[in-house]
Amino acid sequence: MRSLLFVPGDSERKLEKALGSASDVLIIDLEDSVSPDRKAEGRRITTAFLEDARGRTGAQLYVRVNDLSSGLTEDDLAGVMQAGPDGVMLPKAEGGADVARLAAALRVHEAENGIEDGSTRILPIITETALGVLNAASYRGSSDRLAGLTWGAEDLSAHIGALAARHEDGSYTPLFQLARSMTLLAAAAAGVPAIDTVFPNFSDTEAFARDCQLAARDGFVAKMAIHPAQVAPINATFTPSAKEVEKARAVVEAFSAAGNAGVVNIGGRMYDRPHLALAERVLARATDASSD
Repeated sequence: MRSLLFVPGDSERKLEKALGSASDVLIIDLEDSVSPDRKAEGRRITTAFLEDARGRTGAQLYVRVNDLSSGLTEDDLAGVMQAGPDGVMLPKAEGGADVARLAAALRVHEAENGIEDGSTRILPIITETALGVLNAASYRGSSDRLAGLTWGAEDLSAHIGALAARHEDGSYTPLFQLARSMTLLAAAAAGVPAIDTVFPNFSDTEAFARDCQLAARDGFVAKMAIHPAQVAPINATFTPSAKEVEKARAVVEAFSAAGNAGVVNIGGRMYDRPHLALAERVLARATDASSD
């Protein structure tokens, strides 16, 4: 996956429009974008959309449920699991125990709806509370359902009382740099993709492009979007370039030719096995992108 597009779960018009995007994942939102008095209607519309969209899009279909402390998660699952979403996004996750708790609930709903056990993936947002940031290392081994880790700044701002997450030049303040870095480290430790957070000002295309480039540079392999116009730039940025693929293939081929060598020489430069691992990841991402 490269792009994950948020769509309000109570808007039939926006859900239909999202089908025309080239997003790899549609995240149908039952949390922040659906007001308390429309939660039930949002579940109904979301379930109908999941049932109808399955044969009309190649995108994976995830549902962002309400967080475990809200008292609404079970109602969300009871409403949408009959339609068999590909995955569930868990907001305000505070550690691997939350993922394990959701995994147990999903197993029950899968059994009740004739869905293959373990097939519903989980994507937690791990930095929306202070405890979530501090528990970032706990996702390793939490569940085989773990599809990746992502982060968010807005809810964390509200939780700790920060007046802003970014400096005037657009860079993150130290606290939010820490949350972002913890997501990268936690994803690497858990062996899952690191997915970058949204860029709220979708009208500032230059700043958005720079945000995508920095994320790709630092190790994120995908990014969330809040508007269909953001999908194409995300896909372009997070698809390995021809030059990157060529370099990665040269590294893989050199190690293959050298047998079980720990180091190889390519054009006068030494490459060791961490370079091989990185090259293999680049080629895997390129293959995934070409199959979308």
